[in-house]
Amino acid sequence: MPLLLSAHQNRFAGDTDALAAYLIDSAPEGWSYLGTELLDGAPEALRQHLVGGHDEPGKRYPARANEPPLIYTERTASRLNWGYVLHPHGIEVIGEPGAGRGPVVAWSTDPRARFRDAALLWRPDRPIPATTPPPATARTAGAPAQPIPAPAAHPRSR
Repeated sequence: MPLLLSAHQNRFAGDTDALAAYLIDSAPEGWSYLGTELLDGAPEALRQHLVGGHDEPGKRYPARANEPPLIYTERTASRLNWGYVLHPHGIEVIGEPGAGRGPVVAWSTDPRARFRDAALLWRPDRPIPATTPPPATARTAGAPAQPIPAPAAHPRSR
């Protein structure tokens, strides 16, 4: 989640379509794991906080020879641990196989927030399971302090 939030805010300058094109269109087979290239353009202090100097590029699944790419649907998603749906206003997190919906984490959420990884906490009727990020301990000389919004649940209209 922190990589996706930072990528949206920094590398892709708030352009959800460009983030989706990078994550989905340029990697139709999917990702084994996302890498620190998503932090390109992020402030160095944020990059250090998130990865502590341990840069590792993302790894895409290899193309499947003579077979179409895997496409997950509601019927086949039970093989996945987590689902992320990119919306213009945030990332919907689906934490349980078979769950139809999940809560939405606003794109403006501070990537330094500490998110819980217990799937049962990620339900649309519950608050986002995250704690407020720690206060900044240092800032660049001459740079004004910027307020950082805390993570919050964003109810969806039905």
